[in-house]
Amino acid sequence: MGRPKKQEFSLQDALLRLKTAGIREPGPPLSDEESQLVSLQERIRQVLHILQPSNIKPTAMAYLIFYDISDNKVRGLVAKYLKKKGCVRIQKSVFIAHSENRYFQEIYITLQEVNSYYENEDSIILVPVNASDVRSMKLIGKNVHIDTLTDKPNTLFF
Repeated sequence: MGRPKKQEFSLQDALLRLKTAGIREPGPPLSDEESQLVSLQERIRQVLHILQPSNIKPTAMAYLIFYDISDNKVRGLVAKYLKKKGCVRIQKSVFIAHSENRYFQEIYITLQEVNSYYENEDSIILVPVNASDVRSMKLIGKNVHIDTLTDKPNTLFF
């Protein structure tokens, strides 16, 4: 007899199951696979794709989502939810997305519900940004070449 098929749960269902199972208990640390980011080049490619879509709708917007969630299980579920919604992870707790305003509102409401499921001192911040704001970002530390996120290089070699 084979293994039963893995069930898919919505973020709310998964959190409700965690809450009934005792969410206040600290969970095991995230596995290496769960905590690793994709390569820098792949993240830049994904961010460029978000910031420079070929068919921009007038109701579309770019926004950053960042969070400080202490519980490993909740943090992992939120990250999976954001990836499923098309957000691109640019750091472990920072995502960027480009979507219509209604999807922004849907994500906001869902994350608001997540935060109300259990007693916590966590914070989740959603910040709308425009391309000029991204162009004016400054980076300290590991060089990600922020200018390549919004402006395609236009160098000509002879």
